Amino acid sequence: MEINKDLIAASSTPIVLAILAEADSYGYAILQRVREVSGGRMEWTDGMLYPVLHRLERLGLVEARWEVAESGRRRKYYWITSRGRAQLAEDRRQWETVDATLRGIWQSLAPFVWTNHATTTALPQGA
Repeated sequence: MEINKDLIAASSTPIVLAILAEADSYGYAILQRVREVSGGRMEWTDGMLYPVLHRLERLGLVEARWEVAESGRRRKYYWITSRGRAQLAEDRRQWETVDATLRGIWQSLAPFVWTNHATTTALPQGA
């Protein structure tokens, strides 16, 4: 399934902040965590992640430090700031409102059939 770019853009900040609320992390590990949590349905790239991290850093929601890994490679680790935690809490409230609204609308449509020009399908329960 390919997820609409607008949805990816809208969800990127709370996803990254939530991952960093779990633990400090670096780019590749963040990409892996997104893939893991989404069950492989979301495949972010470096080109998508790093602009988000840099924006969050400019906004003071995350900070970064360079560390040398056991392999000898330098990695830039990111961590969430107290401002970032406050933003994450606000983002969560907003996303829960959007989610509840969509679920309410979809639930009210459950008895009906959606029709497009090629097929007729019933809306799945709980979608």
